[in-house]
Amino acid sequence: MRKLTVVFHNAGGGHRSTADALTPVLSTQSEPWQVEHLDIQEILDPLDLVRKFTGLRIQDTYNLILRKGWTRPTPQLLVLLQTTIRLYHSQIVKALRGYWEFHPADLVLSVIPHFNRALAESIKAHNPQTPFVTLLTDLADFPPRFWIEPQSEYIIAGTDRAREQAFAMGHSAGHVFQTSGMVLKAKFYEKVAVERAAARTQLGLDPYSPTGIVLFGGHGSQSMAEIARRIEQSHADVQLIMICGHNQKLAAELKRMKTHKPMLVEGFTSKVEYYMALADFFIGKPGPASISEALQFHLPVMVECNAKTLPQERYNAQWVTENGYGIVLRSFKQIGTTIEDLLKTSTFDQLRRNAGKYFNRALFEVPEILEKCCSSSSDRVLA
Repeated sequence: MRKLTVVFHNAGGGHRSTADALTPVLSTQSEPWQVEHLDIQEILDPLDLVRKFTGLRIQDTYNLILRKGWTRPTPQLLVLLQTTIRLYHSQIVKALRGYWEFHPADLVLSVIPHFNRALAESIKAHNPQTPFVTLLTDLADFPPRFWIEPQSEYIIAGTDRAREQAFAMGHSAGHVFQTSGMVLKAKFYEKVAVERAAARTQLGLDPYSPTGIVLFGGHGSQSMAEIARRIEQSHADVQLIMICGHNQKLAAELKRMKTHKPMLVEGFTSKVEYYMALADFFIGKPGPASISEALQFHLPVMVECNAKTLPQERYNAQWVTENGYGIVLRSFKQIGTTIEDLLKTSTFDQLRRNAGKYFNRALFEVPEILEKCCSSSSDRVLA
């Protein structure tokens, strides 16, 4: 059986989630792959990257920044990270070559940024015939030295913008593939059968009021409390489903909040798709996964974009506006009046129609693309 290695890390949730989503699909193709995961942090640990300066691993540092909301200095921290990676480049390549010596693969798929130059060089040094594919889990690259590198052999992009960026880097059409969106977990492609009015009533919500789902990743955000207060103070006839993830302190704060409008507070849940099926719109940060999951359920999105937004996620807000999928606010301080005004106009109906046109089958498109990459590399070797 052919062996495919997916390279990921746990900085943020999207990279691991993409690797996990693809594995069962790749393993059940007509010509199945034996899929193995490589957490690149395990390769980097002996080099003491970033830990040398912070005492924390790279991914732990990033996740701490997200949990605490310390995102304003991320552009400067990004430069520091990329500089450190460049300084350690030869050592990273050497460590990766050592890994491939004992764990050879027939194809390597990277679902992470920053390390694709080192991955490409290590693979080619070990076995030039092994195809190397970079799958962007962001809607676009954030150059330089983020996702797309000149050394990348094949690129899988989820938007027109990312595809054009690959072309601008000098990659040829035969080496750049575009999917219909971001790779999502399989359950987001399944039709959730739910009787909304009855399900809302069972959860203590009004069966017919406009309902927003508020989601800020696996660790929530203090912004959710502000959103709840702002909407409670507004005249908007809406109710909220608050998904707090692992943030128990936030969930407790929201549950203590006295509100006239119904509000369901949920901690970490494996049923995000169920709650999205009960909602009419989405409120959250402009993360590629959250936006894509909401649009998969045809929910208009309301996101914030300002100096605190992660640099690689700022284009996502632009993409939402360009496609008419939702509203981008400079600050969630405006959320109450924005929703209040929005629901009074035909704009919301137009946003819902636009979101209803969203169509994403990326999870099932990627295996077909990988087969093409494999065939193209085989033909080149035979030639």
